[in-house]
Amino acid sequence: MQQEPIDAVITWVDGSDPQHAKKLDDYLASIGKSRPRSASKTRFHNAGEIDYCVTSILKFAPWIRTIFIVTDNQQPQIFQKLKGTKFESKIKIIDHKEIYKGYEQVLPTFNSSSILTMLWRIPELSEYFVFFNDDIFLINPVKPENFFENEKPVLRGSWRVMNEYLPHKVMISKIRSILGLRVNTDKVRPSHRERQQLAAKLAGFDKKYLRLPHVPHVWKKSTFANFFAQFPERLISNIEPKFRSASQFVVEALACHLEIKSNTAVFDPVTRNVQLKPGEQSLWRIKDKLKAADKSDRLLFVCLQSVEVASEDKQKLIFSWLDKRIGSVEDLI
Repeated sequence: MQQEPIDAVITWVDGSDPQHAKKLDDYLASIGKSRPRSASKTRFHNAGEIDYCVTSILKFAPWIRTIFIVTDNQQPQIFQKLKGTKFESKIKIIDHKEIYKGYEQVLPTFNSSSILTMLWRIPELSEYFVFFNDDIFLINPVKPENFFENEKPVLRGSWRVMNEYLPHKVMISKIRSILGLRVNTDKVRPSHRERQQLAAKLAGFDKKYLRLPHVPHVWKKSTFANFFAQFPERLISNIEPKFRSASQFVVEALACHLEIKSNTAVFDPVTRNVQLKPGEQSLWRIKDKLKAADKSDRLLFVCLQSVEVASEDKQKLIFSWLDKRIGSVEDLI
């Protein structure tokens, strides 16, 4: 049974904030470039998802000691709502300057991979913590054992073969070599799967990797501290890019593969997540997913991606469901 305290960490940005937008535009102007795809407005959009994220943690994981919200000189409205309530002491805002202390030269950053690389440096963070993107919510009660079992991180995912061992990838590589074709890496969009594979390789895996779903991820602070103490150049190379780069490893993937390599992880093949992509999925498909979530206690998490690009009907359906399933923080006060 997990005895040590567990914290939650949420990364959040409000891209509609004029000061944040100006900071980004000023940096791009200083280097004479336009906004890259990895810095699209969708990536910085705020549709109030963090309200559901925080509320879901308070409601379904009341055992969480502290919820740290990592931002760039911003405060979500829910932080103000909780002031003067019984939850006020559970929420702390952490500015980028705090976790980048000693590495201020890379700020400002607009790169989530860079920010995640530094989360383990949050002051007063517990050894065991759960990382949430602000668009990931709990939808059922969870226990500490859903995340740490006897102080071992509980991992979710599926084992996959790395690209260079996939037959069709090998064939394409051979054809390119024969024809003398080279890939212009400056124009390659960062692939999340390939960057997960890079993380696995850094941890010592060569043929297979654990492909991670969009769920809350469990981390141990000491795992990062030890790895970066041994390989400080890996920390520098992962925090330097201002925007997401194909050269960066996925931090969540590094965390889990380091635990697997050291035999300090357990696997959960039972619980799953609901992934909503309303910009791509039909209204019927979304309804089907939400019905499945209501019927199964194995579905613990929801990931809601880019809801702002969805139609009005889809948004109305999703937010109505979240209001019923999670509710608002006012319901808990």
